[in-house]
This record gives sequence, structure tokens and C-alpha cells, in this order.
Amino acid sequence: MKTAEDILNDKGPGIMVSVTPDQRLSDAIAKMNAANVGAMLIEAEGEIIGIWTERDLLRATGSPGFDPEQAVIGDHMKTHLHFADADTPVERLEEMFLGLYIRHILIRKEEHFIGLLSIGDVLRASLLEKDKQIKKLNAIASWQYYENWGWDRKKRGKTKSG
Repeated sequence: MKTAEDILNDKGPGIMVSVTPDQRLSDAIAKMNAANVGAMLIEAEGEIIGIWTERDLLRATGSPGFDPEQAVIGDHMKTHLHFADADTPVERLEEMFLGLYIRHILIRKEEHFIGLLSIGDVLRASLLEKDKQIKKLNAIASWQYYENWGWDRKKRGKTKSG
């Protein structure tokens, strides 16, 4: 069964996009767009202290007087971080996303964060895993197997009643 680390490895080289808490939102938006990501980690003195997402931007734009050129990301980030260990299986990650109502989760290995997974990353990995399982089961129990089984059953039925 796939783990969080497997999913990160499948995504390719781990890139965690981060900014400092004093960064202007407009600069963070430009960095997110350049990296084509929907979440930005906030880092201070080498430690991840928060996360800021597209959803946080949407909420901020509804605030009176909001100006992304003046606002700093530290005022709009979330500091309660959710994380899972690198060996967490994909099913458990799905449960965490659904149970915690979150869209991003940090992955930790040996007390260091090694990547960030989105709910889309995990669902994709889960669906690919299920597809492999279905193909494997189909290879084991083909339609030919069921057709032969059905004919054998009909033959047995005739001998018993006939």
C-alpha cells in the first residue's frame, strides 16, 4: 500500500514553496503562481510556522480595506499545522483530510518536514492504487472463468434432475 512518502516521490523532486511572515501578499501570490501551487508555507528561522492558501486569499479579499500590496502574509496565515508521518498509508491520509476538513498536510520524516500533500495528490494516488487492484483482480478472475463456471453448474444441474 502506498505511503505519504511514496506519493511525494511520485510527484517528483520535493519542492516546498515558502515565504517569510513579513512578505507582502502580492509577492506571495506571484511566487505561488510561478510555482503553480495552491498553498504557501510560512517559514521563520528555518522552521515552518504556518500555511497560507488560495482559500485564505479569498477570505482576505472580503475584508474591508484589504490591499494585497500592503498586507503581510503573517497576518493572514494559519498557524495550526496538520502533519502526517512519511510512512502513513494512503487510506489514513484520506481519513485525515476528510475528518479534519483540510486540503493540505505536511509530511514529516525523522522530525523534519519533507513535503506537502494536497487532497488532490492523495485522491489521485488512491484512485491509481484502486485501479491497479481492479486490474489484478480482473486478471485473476476473467470472464472466461465465470463463463466456464456457469456452464459447469448447468451441466451438474442436468445430471441431478435428469
